[in-house]
Amino acid sequence: MKKTIVLGIIGLATFAYGAYTPLKAELAQYLIHQAWEEAIATGEGVKPWGWADMHPVLRLQSIKHDQDLIVLSGDTGNVLAFGPGLSSDTPYIDQLSSLMISGHRDTHFAFLQNVSLGEKFEVTTADNNKQIYQVSNIEIIDTTKQDITISDDRAEIKLITCFPFDAVVAGGSLRYVVTTQLAIE
Repeated sequence: MKKTIVLGIIGLATFAYGAYTPLKAELAQYLIHQAWEEAIATGEGVKPWGWADMHPVLRLQSIKHDQDLIVLSGDTGNVLAFGPGLSSDTPYIDQLSSLMISGHRDTHFAFLQNVSLGEKFEVTTADNNKQIYQVSNIEIIDTTKQDITISDDRAEIKLITCFPFDAVVAGGSLRYVVTTQLAIE
């Protein structure tokens, strides 16, 4: 009888821990979207929770791939756990900015493997300015042999994730880079 109670408690604790992670992820996304809406309304960076080390900076949407992602400031592991992150190497967001956005290949940026040349993304900045970016290049870069470059004179966004998408071990030197340029419409 005592053994059954102990096993029951262990089973319940295991279930509770397993349910905690997805619930935490859902709550985080809700809070991030709420912070984005507040940032749009106030024009200020709003942390999704008090101890967050990031805030929403952009909204990235792909209708074709059913994606609506809030891009966070920074691209550290802590940030990328919650969503794609804007590299601190490209912090300026204006008409001529060249930005690098990173995301995990097995979560937020998994859809990039199905993106093709010519596809469009809608990008909304914190001042609620909406722009269309079009995929102009897709490449695989070995970061031990080549840097991922950004332009100083054109509005482009590079969406970056690890490659290959189905790798068993994460974190190799290969990066899948989708380059988009501001579309003139």
